[in-house]
Amino acid sequence: MRIVILPKENLAEFIGHLRSFGELHAPTKRGEKSLVFAPVSDLSEIELNYTRTILPLKKYFFKATDVMFNFCAEKGYELPVEEADKKYVIFGVHPCEIHGLKILDLVFGGKYVDTYYFARRSKVAIIGLDCIPDDLCFCRSTGTDFVDTGFDLFLSDIGDSYLVRVGTSLGDDMVRAADSLFRQVKKEDREAYKRNSVQRRDSFQAEIQLQDLPGIMDLEYESHVWEEVGEKCLSCGICSMVCPTCYCYSVFDELSLDGNTGQRKRIWDSCLFKDYALVAGGHNFRAQRSSRVKNRYFHKQRGFVSQYGRPSCVGCGRCKAYCPAGIDIVEVISKLRSEIRV
Repeated sequence: MRIVILPKENLAEFIGHLRSFGELHAPTKRGEKSLVFAPVSDLSEIELNYTRTILPLKKYFFKATDVMFNFCAEKGYELPVEEADKKYVIFGVHPCEIHGLKILDLVFGGKYVDTYYFARRSKVAIIGLDCIPDDLCFCRSTGTDFVDTGFDLFLSDIGDSYLVRVGTSLGDDMVRAADSLFRQVKKEDREAYKRNSVQRRDSFQAEIQLQDLPGIMDLEYESHVWEEVGEKCLSCGICSMVCPTCYCYSVFDELSLDGNTGQRKRIWDSCLFKDYALVAGGHNFRAQRSSRVKNRYFHKQRGFVSQYGRPSCVGCGRCKAYCPAGIDIVEVISKLRSEIRV
């Protein structure tokens, strides 16, 4: 892997160079506290020192509402027209976010490949950026605090400069296109990177013990913890919407008023919605909130491990940060492990 150094005084100019590779998107402020990934018209809009955006990057590839195709009684169906040649560069993507995309790649690239997802994925360049965790981050526990693939470039803050890892040939093209802005790695750069790595590792406050968790969850399938969490849960589905790796969706046809044309659409869905497990005949397999909460935890920490060998949680902390009921995944799992007495 090629590694170069980008002095911070050259960052703005380099970001300007990135526009030649696609429309620039980056974390920007919305209101006083919230941040979102959005198009950037002025470089001053970019927030480098952020922890998390409201919605993860999945919104670019797996849209909240997506037109699958248009249909007409006379012509049959046709795929929606998108800007086929339009490219995007997303700057400032944290390691846990990149791991979230890698998990979606696994899911949507399985037996039945999601062509909508991968068509968009192929048009986007990912520029990673490291971060300092807050009290909600537990990505060190999930092994997603560092990433060595899944990006075109990755920037690590080493004081007066960024250590830049080149992950793809496209990333190499980006560096070569602005070659005068970079320099070679020196001894002091290596030492600064190692110091910052230790500092970042030691700054994690939240922790989840994942060792043997699938087995413990099987043992605690009837635990009173699920009833306790179910009492608090509002079944609003916000945790699913903001999760980088939740991928459930429902499909419906929207008929136009002329009765002759329409669209087939898919929208984000959540296993916490009351009607998620409702079937024809009116039976609901998970009518109780406690059973829906349990299903979500089991899918992420048990079922996904069985299928893919790893949990589908990346430790970003969004589910707690935006849960109106204040449900804390770290606390729930600690109770299941009897590390917190109730």
